[in-house]
Amino acid sequence: MSAKSRKIVEVLNGKTVSPPPVWLMRQAGRHLPEYRATRAEAGSFLDLCYSPALATEVTLQPIRRYGFDAAILFSDILVIPDALKRNVRFEEGHGPRLDPIDADGIFALKGDDVQNHLQPVMDAVGRIRDALPHETALLGFCGAPWTVATYMIAGQGTPDQAPARLFAYKEPRAFAQLLDVLSDLSADYLVAQIDAGADAVQIFDSWAGVLGEKEFADYAVRPVRRIIDSVKSRRPHAKVIAFAKGAGLLLKTYRQETGADAIGLDWSVPLSFAADLQKDGPVQGNLDPMRVVAGGAALDDGIDAILQALGNGPLIFNLGHGITPQADPANVMRLVARVRGENR
Repeated sequence: MSAKSRKIVEVLNGKTVSPPPVWLMRQAGRHLPEYRATRAEAGSFLDLCYSPALATEVTLQPIRRYGFDAAILFSDILVIPDALKRNVRFEEGHGPRLDPIDADGIFALKGDDVQNHLQPVMDAVGRIRDALPHETALLGFCGAPWTVATYMIAGQGTPDQAPARLFAYKEPRAFAQLLDVLSDLSADYLVAQIDAGADAVQIFDSWAGVLGEKEFADYAVRPVRRIIDSVKSRRPHAKVIAFAKGAGLLLKTYRQETGADAIGLDWSVPLSFAADLQKDGPVQGNLDPMRVVAGGAALDDGIDAILQALGNGPLIFNLGHGITPQADPANVMRLVARVRGENR
């Protein structure tokens, strides 16, 4: 079976598939007992990301359990700053920590060894593709430059990414340089994932929602456009999903301005607006992850509303953000069955 017959690739080519293909952001993760066991075996989180065998195993776990239409590479958006020697580490209960970067540090960044550092990720991509069922798509990904930059500047996640916003206003030249460096390294990283076997890639801009209109254009749109232009200039048939969480009305022209083949929608996007966005091409989303935690009628009603609003156009069914650790795997099974029309 060719890659073209994989349902998600068909949707990314603009086709309407019924029932729509389904996968979930963070589908390989802490809600699964088998993931928690493998994570304990790995030692550190980054060791898990850089072990081709273990990264392959956790990527495949939700496919075995749920039969999703796509697997997404198990890795993290901060592997590029880690490759840039920013001392990335993950502290239990606190999330990621990095050495904060300043303007001098930005201008001193060297990306010479980044792709070599990330070779274990490419090895995992190849292993995953070989192990997946033929009909299951493989998605690669990277973090969007704005979101990655927010962690590099603050040294950690913050509620509204004020440190990065302030830095961008006070040091515009250095901030623009950081976004360019991250854009170019991310484009190389995505091309390498595609060459290793990914059918499509997603760019995660998890912190796009804290930006004003001009900042969104400068920090979210421009770098993602730079990535997509670079990827498509080298791999013209590459398919890219861009997910700008919290962007709201700014999504109206996001597809056109970035060149993305599909846009991911968070759960706050009204379905009427989502239907308008779908007129321009494929959309992905956008069930509230809390409905998966709640289960029952809350889950069913949310699924049905999305299918009714968006099911007659090119749709990849997904959550509006990542699945949470509290989600019951039984509710995920229920979600997949309902999207596929098996329990209505």
